[in-house]
Amino acid sequence: MPTAMTFNSLLGDLRGFIERGQVQDTSVYAQLPRIVNRVERDLATKLKVLGLKNVITSTFSAGVSVYAKPDRWRETTSINFGVGSPPQQRRVPLYSRSYEYCRMYWPNPEETGQPEFYADYDYNHWLIVPTPSENYPFEVNYWGLPPLLDESNQTNWLTEYAPNALLFGSLLQCAPFLKEDERIPIWQGFYNEQLAALDGQDLQRVIDQQAARREV
Repeated sequence: MPTAMTFNSLLGDLRGFIERGQVQDTSVYAQLPRIVNRVERDLATKLKVLGLKNVITSTFSAGVSVYAKPDRWRETTSINFGVGSPPQQRRVPLYSRSYEYCRMYWPNPEETGQPEFYADYDYNHWLIVPTPSENYPFEVNYWGLPPLLDESNQTNWLTEYAPNALLFGSLLQCAPFLKEDERIPIWQGFYNEQLAALDGQDLQRVIDQQAARREV
């Protein structure tokens, strides 16, 4: 029967590789879950692959220009919104601009219109200009951090589709903690190979889709 990675199985594999981390080895035992979570964050930062892309839908409210980003947001890829007679199905893109540009373009947030641009208001919010004049439905595509692994969340996209990257990244993080500097180049090499393979798979998917569109 095929095996699958879980949070607990990953911790068990790490203890086997490093020959440390049992319950009585308190410092290493406590550190391993933190190491795994650090690697998850690192992978979410380094990888631009389909499995880490998310979509949310909501509604712009008339007269409101600042909107909260979703939990675990990392980077926005696109925002579009619906216009026309209800149910507002014709989609219009918003264009990314700097915060300063948006404020210069629409200096009075009390005035309203059909939105054209968005900017990062801060890490947790977007600024939309012009301030929406209606309740427009919108859709956001963004890169996000998957739900982090712990005892209550045993699997996520990384355990299912990138288990080797998660394992070798965790072993790489373990090496300096255990003062095993000689192991760093080894785990770094394995980790880099997995990152390159995942990026390559996603690039090939894009190439295949473009080829398919050309052939139609």
